[in-house]
Amino acid sequence: MSKEVKKDVEATSEKKTAKELQQEVAEKAKKVADAANKVAEAAEEAQADAETSEAEASEGAETAEGEAEGEKKGLFGKKEKKNPFKEKFEEMQDKYMRQVAEFENFRKRTDKEKAQMFDQGSANVLEKLLPVIDNFERGLATVPEDEKDSPFADGMNMIYKQLLKQMEDLGVTPIEAAGKEFDPNFHNAVMQVESDEVEEGFVAQELQKGYMYHDTVLRHSMVAVAK
Repeated sequence: MSKEVKKDVEATSEKKTAKELQQEVAEKAKKVADAANKVAEAAEEAQADAETSEAEASEGAETAEGEAEGEKKGLFGKKEKKNPFKEKFEEMQDKYMRQVAEFENFRKRTDKEKAQMFDQGSANVLEKLLPVIDNFERGLATVPEDEKDSPFADGMNMIYKQLLKQMEDLGVTPIEAAGKEFDPNFHNAVMQVESDEVEEGFVAQELQKGYMYHDTVLRHSMVAVAK
């Protein structure tokens, strides 16, 4: 190969190499420019997000401040004027409820007083019948043994039992005393006696029978207590 042809080939190779280098440099420059654009776009987006967040925070602060001022005005400002018809209705309703409650309390108190007065009146009447029962018992106790089966004694005994039944139906019951421990709530001790049958402090003898009217003592039992 001649020297001139060789030079032409080398020159052509050098030219191709230079073109390739230029292309590579251009491609790299384009990539760098694209990357720079992307970075710029990202920076713009970040700045926009920051501005949006700052605006939202500012708006939230203003809203909170406005609400606080509204509450403050509501607390310390003038009260809202109520509807006069609603106020009148509430006032009348309150008076009505109070009157209903007062009437209910009055009714309960009156019923209780009536029951107490009725029981007191019944107790007074029944107490006056106790001496009649005592006289029946004394009279029947004096009947001789040979006359206890007589028609007169049987008739008196039947009347006595009928009277006791009516008293029991009315709530009057006798108090147990003989042989029981002395209890001042039910017994009235009038004497102390010596006794071999009961212990000291127990009722040795019942002198007069006592009676209960429901849960109230109608008459205490008159007793003799063993000492």
